[in-house]
Amino acid sequence: MNGAWSSATELGAFLRSRRAALTPQEAGVPSWGQRRVPGLRREELAQLAGISVTYYTRLEQGESHQISDSVLDSLARVLKLAPDERAYLVRLARPERTSRRTSDPERVRPAVQTLVDAAAQAAIIVGRRADLLGGNRLGYALWGLPAPDSGSGEPPPNIARITFLDPSARDLFPDWEAQARDITAYLRHAAAQYPDDHELHTLIGQLSVRSPDFVRIRAEHPVSDCAHSVREYRHPQVGSMMLNEEVVRLTDDPGVRIIFSGAENGTPSAERLRLLDTLT
Repeated sequence: MNGAWSSATELGAFLRSRRAALTPQEAGVPSWGQRRVPGLRREELAQLAGISVTYYTRLEQGESHQISDSVLDSLARVLKLAPDERAYLVRLARPERTSRRTSDPERVRPAVQTLVDAAAQAAIIVGRRADLLGGNRLGYALWGLPAPDSGSGEPPPNIARITFLDPSARDLFPDWEAQARDITAYLRHAAAQYPDDHELHTLIGQLSVRSPDFVRIRAEHPVSDCAHSVREYRHPQVGSMMLNEEVVRLTDDPGVRIIFSGAENGTPSAERLRLLDTLT
């Protein structure tokens, strides 16, 4: 595992970020006078969670030993964590080593590729490190990407690198900030899920060096599995489209995701997506 990543260190940083983002008003804590920082104090959060200040301070300092379910539940409740954030908190508090060899190349079964080829919607297949593993013709056209060629010896296109390092991504996504935040939130989620994946943590390190925007967004500690969304595309060939995005995971390899993008029949976005299909 990349030595720069530690579940205990991440746990402390995550708790601090969520405590700083929670105002006394949101937490129902009386507040008088001017505060140096807008978030809750450690003492206030510990009291709300029903734990000692000393114990909570140790958690923020990266000392997480045998945290009970009740403490995790209390922290999630007080910090108002979303389900993905709570799952992330549990993974950090109780890190597990995956039995899958994370150094092995990710592959797409032919049956999965056949399923995607037959889909009426645009679809791409993305691995746990956000590598493009496959897709259908419309999916490649929507993203403006070539189909990955496993025989070329070249690494596959990476959705995270494209989003942060390829200027064309800011043209493709009018709300680039939302796309970038979703990618960052997913990478944080994946880093806790696959703590032994050296290439994944190397990717995060490279983005931290090369993209100030990645550093800025990551500092907010967003966490999400990004299961669905509505995303706008500004395609150079067919124009603007608002597409429903649904993510399907493979049960036998949950790190692999199929991202389907489509629009309701009869809408301008559906017509433009159909036009894009004919152009490709």
